[in-house]
Amino acid sequence: MNNPAASPALRVPPAPPIEAAAFFTARLTFQADVSDVRASLDSDNPGFVLVDSRGSAGWQQGHVPGAVHLPTADIPTRATSLLDPKVPVITYCWGPGCDGATRAALALSQLGYRVKEMIGGIEYWIREGFPVVSPTGTEQREADPLTAPIGSITCAC
Repeated sequence: MNNPAASPALRVPPAPPIEAAAFFTARLTFQADVSDVRASLDSDNPGFVLVDSRGSAGWQQGHVPGAVHLPTADIPTRATSLLDPKVPVITYCWGPGCDGATRAALALSQLGYRVKEMIGGIEYWIREGFPVVSPTGTEQREADPLTAPIGSITCAC
């Protein structure tokens, strides 16, 4: 392409490499994807506590096995009784259209916890074919072939 300005994707040009590196490092510092969370939870020591920040109805509908239920509104009063401040926390909520995990991460960081949010939330956990716990037991759906690697826990990226 001879004229990058003609490209809609390059109307705003890419940042200089040093600025891009800082931005992408920051994103990875604050976020983890569902396949990395799953791979970590499947290990002997994931190194973090996974927190479901949704209300009781969402938790009952289905949640990640091993997650701690701590609705965002309850963080100020219950976090210290449920979470060790020395252990990092990863929060999740409904999905990419919801900022509940971000609000929970903010509330926890304000209490002194080291925290990340699981991007994609329970929606992408389920879309990748990972198990959820519901009142009827543990359920697992087929992975969505348009959003998840089929036959693997990770996309190997």
